[in-house]
Amino acid sequence: MGDKTLPGNGPKGISRRGFIGRTGSILGAVALAGHITPAQAAPAAAAAPIADGARVPALVVGTGYGGSVAALRLAQAGVDVQMIEMGMSWDTPGSDGKIFPKVTSPDYRSFWLRTRTKAPLSNFLGFPIDKDVPKYTGILDAEDFAGITVYQGRGVGGGSLVNGGMAVTPKRANFAAVLPSVDADEMYATYYPRANAGLGVGMIDPAWFDTADCYQFSRVGRKHAQRSGFAWTFVPDVYDWDYMKQEAAGTATKSALAGEILYGNNHGKKSLVQTYLAQARATGKVTISALHKVTSVSPAAGGGYTVTIDQINTTGDTVATKTVTADRVFFAAGSVGTSKLLVKLKATGALPNLNSEVGKGWGENGNVMCGRANHLWDPTGKLQSTIPCSGIDNWDAGGAFAEVAPLPTGIETYASFYLSITKNPNRGEFTWNAATGTADLNWQTAWKQSSIGMAKTIFDKINSKEGTIYRTDLFGGNKIWNDTLTYHPLGGAVLNKATDNYGRLHGYTGLYVIDGALIPGNTSVNPFVTITALAERNIEKIIATDLR
Repeated sequence: MGDKTLPGNGPKGISRRGFIGRTGSILGAVALAGHITPAQAAPAAAAAPIADGARVPALVVGTGYGGSVAALRLAQAGVDVQMIEMGMSWDTPGSDGKIFPKVTSPDYRSFWLRTRTKAPLSNFLGFPIDKDVPKYTGILDAEDFAGITVYQGRGVGGGSLVNGGMAVTPKRANFAAVLPSVDADEMYATYYPRANAGLGVGMIDPAWFDTADCYQFSRVGRKHAQRSGFAWTFVPDVYDWDYMKQEAAGTATKSALAGEILYGNNHGKKSLVQTYLAQARATGKVTISALHKVTSVSPAAGGGYTVTIDQINTTGDTVATKTVTADRVFFAAGSVGTSKLLVKLKATGALPNLNSEVGKGWGENGNVMCGRANHLWDPTGKLQSTIPCSGIDNWDAGGAFAEVAPLPTGIETYASFYLSITKNPNRGEFTWNAATGTADLNWQTAWKQSSIGMAKTIFDKINSKEGTIYRTDLFGGNKIWNDTLTYHPLGGAVLNKATDNYGRLHGYTGLYVIDGALIPGNTSVNPFVTITALAERNIEKIIATDLR
């Protein structure tokens, strides 16, 4: 997500202002790579949304990784499932004939209920690149809290719509620090393999990588990492690599090679819509209600739980309020969504018996971004795939893993850009603000200093070896580091603290957390495979013991 040029110069033949204009808002794209594949596998015709007064055996709040796993496995066990999704079902093309816009041209589809874009990379050569857009229930939520902006996917498929698809299983040696109460043997023998199979994880062909124009940026990243003595590694992904080869050969509609990333991917990426959710829908036992938002859950007089749901329109207005009864409720609204809802329900008396751990243990996976300005002899390529495929590993020595991220600008930038995951020890907490009627997050930007220090163990050394410098024009205010965002929110309802060791919420039978809120703040890698694997583990136990 960023553009870079040589120190002091733009690319030859392009004016400074012209360069900015052409890069536009693309710079916000890269470290996230998000996609859905409408034309490839559009969902079947949607069933009618949940009806007011309905009684359902299982209600899943959210359609991201944890919720999709839960819905599929419950349905396969014979349980009827209603999934409630705040965002849209992204299955209808816009006036341009595409479901998702390019990262270079964000429009009303791009951001969740904002009137101005908020690209993760906000500036270029000192100029702001964000622009006004109509308010709409778009695909990417840039949710602002004190000290941090959390980027989240909005729509059926959740975060799988707006991530780079980097499907990484943590090193076995690091797992005890990620989920200390979980049996690592089980995870690595059963649940990680199950998750990787269910998600359709694959690896780039190394021989093709070495010759593909669209990965020149990644090969430059490899050269610089290895020249400085760092381990460089390929990273698995859920993109269809055969499809990408066809894109490169000109025999398939371009998607990853057409700048589609942050606001969805029209072809090639296997989001949850093509994997877990497609299987769940095929059972005939799963119904998804899009543009519906759960606002309350409380014990019902006759057993189960009374769930209040607002139905919204595409400008975010409530058009109906429904009350349904669910025998069991699975909270899967993502780390932020689940945490905010649970602290609200505890504080307002809807679920007063939730314990004091609710809202605690939240972290941002140590995310920081930076860019480097390379020399003229290290061009990174005009054509760049939006799908990252490699990283620099200094976790054991320096506490950082850096994704080598693309800059799909369509012009030569001589730039290297990185999203780092670091071993940031700081943890925030969600609390209920009765005065404003909102959940607040106590996070301080200063807590990112440890992340910056860890990332610098990689990039200071590379800059020293290569005689290069950091970019300071990408984030506003002459900043080197973007230390005010995360793509990887985790925690807030931590496993074996707010819940038991399988996600059952303390204080209430039949209430479960099954998403990234269970993971205490850091996974050491991109988190969605771990979220998926943990959900596979937990739902298997819940079905076996709670639904007999």
